[in-house]
Amino acid sequence: MAIYRKRISPIKPTDAVDFKDIDLLRKFITEQGKILPKRSTGLTSKQQKKLTKAIKQARILSLLPFLNKDLIYCLTSYFSI
Repeated sequence: MAIYRKRISPIKPTDAVDFKDIDLLRKFITEQGKILPKRSTGLTSKQQKKLTKAIKQARILSLLPFLNKDLIYCLTSYFSI
């Protein structure tokens, strides 16, 4: 029988996830601007839902970009003839 270690969440359960905390939100976003999944971040499902809402709210308020500027530049230079 295998013994599993309980995974410790990177965010404490008592800490609130706020859309204004950009440094915290950037830890859970890839270079392309995608939100990392729960299995790779180690968050609980409640924390992942709060994090996703906070990231989306920060994007709408222009605190976080929807796409990385370098990625946009690469795509525009690739498709221009």
